[in-house]
Amino acid sequence: MITVSVKPLFIAIFTLSLFLAIVLLSPSSPFSSTPSNKQTGKSDIWGVKRLVEWRPCKWWTHGPRIALPAESNGYIRVDCYGGLNQMRRDFCDGIGIARLLNATLVMPKFEAAAYWNESSGFADVFDVDYFIQQMDGFIKVVKELPPEVASKEPFRVDCSKRKGHFDYIESVLPSLLKYQFISITPAMSQRRDRYPLHAKAALCQACYGALRLTRSLEQKAAELLEAIPKPFLSLHLRFEPDMVAYSQCEYQGLSPASKDAIEAARGDRKPWTGELARIWRKRGKCPLTPNETAFIFQALSIPTNTNIYLAAGDGLMEIEGLKSIYTNVVTKSELLSGEDFLNMHGNTKAALDYYASINSDFYVATFFGNMDKMVAAMRAYKGLHNTVFLSRRAYAELTSKGLDGKELKQALWLAHKEDFAMGRGSALPDCFCDFKS
Repeated sequence: MITVSVKPLFIAIFTLSLFLAIVLLSPSSPFSSTPSNKQTGKSDIWGVKRLVEWRPCKWWTHGPRIALPAESNGYIRVDCYGGLNQMRRDFCDGIGIARLLNATLVMPKFEAAAYWNESSGFADVFDVDYFIQQMDGFIKVVKELPPEVASKEPFRVDCSKRKGHFDYIESVLPSLLKYQFISITPAMSQRRDRYPLHAKAALCQACYGALRLTRSLEQKAAELLEAIPKPFLSLHLRFEPDMVAYSQCEYQGLSPASKDAIEAARGDRKPWTGELARIWRKRGKCPLTPNETAFIFQALSIPTNTNIYLAAGDGLMEIEGLKSIYTNVVTKSELLSGEDFLNMHGNTKAALDYYASINSDFYVATFFGNMDKMVAAMRAYKGLHNTVFLSRRAYAELTSKGLDGKELKQALWLAHKEDFAMGRGSALPDCFCDFKS
């Protein structure tokens, strides 16, 4: 009869179990989604407990829908201008307006300025049939106008310069009833909280539940996503000549090439000087440089070996300020090839950045522009909450007090830790509700 000593076997099993637990649960483990900073021993920003989570509001996703009226008041086409994400924002607003006015929605018109080097329309970026299917019950949508309407141009109603509480029923509905076919550009900073719920629901469904990339564009975006090393952080870094010129900020230590590019883009927008320049910067109006971005990353204990996908357009300046510290930085032009990619322009390339960003493990933005708002909200819609907006204001205020080195990093950590814990900026409140954990 063979006897086996139980005690040594138990010790061996216990030791092995303890080892596996340490490996799997260690923040620096390759199995962990948030590696720790070995130098400081402090976990990174992603390890901070979220006190508020933004999720799609139930009144929109599960609430009862108001039946569409049997007859509409006419047809509305939304005219959209600018980059892809600005046009997407305007289109979403326009859908809410069309539902508010009981109008039938016509496919939008994308009007990009020559700056964007763009000629693609709505159907070149988004799946039209899927959009119409997903909007069923929220608003009536048509691909083509009836012959008696299609033969004439729409009556133009420009609301783009209006701000605050702009009454569309009072100001736009009369034109819709009179002409039966109008085109609109939604007002800036429109107070969507004043919309009735059925109009807000149409807006929310359009923005987050109905806009899907075309099959061919989604395939290219999936190819890009597959090629990015995992896990990865998507960084939307804004330090292009036009961005800096528009901000009217001045920077010390830039290369001659960057200075020339900024000067060429300035036009009549001269930089602020003296006390005005200091006030402007402290208000958070100046874009972060790649070097400043890398410094804040280190303050947030984001490891320098993090895989970073740079979601940015052409013309990004001073990028070595980031790459000299964070060495695993990749771009779409490095990962994609082929004639189909080379033939892409502004909108379709922006769609690739958007797709990679909403599917990234982590998302960081140095600005709070249209893409950042859309990406953050879509990530919240998908249940992805590792999203951070770097605070230009905090960086400017702290450096203006003379803080630097470890003291500055600690202060930046505290400022961003609170923002991340409270979920600030991580979703648009029009369609999302906060759930406290």
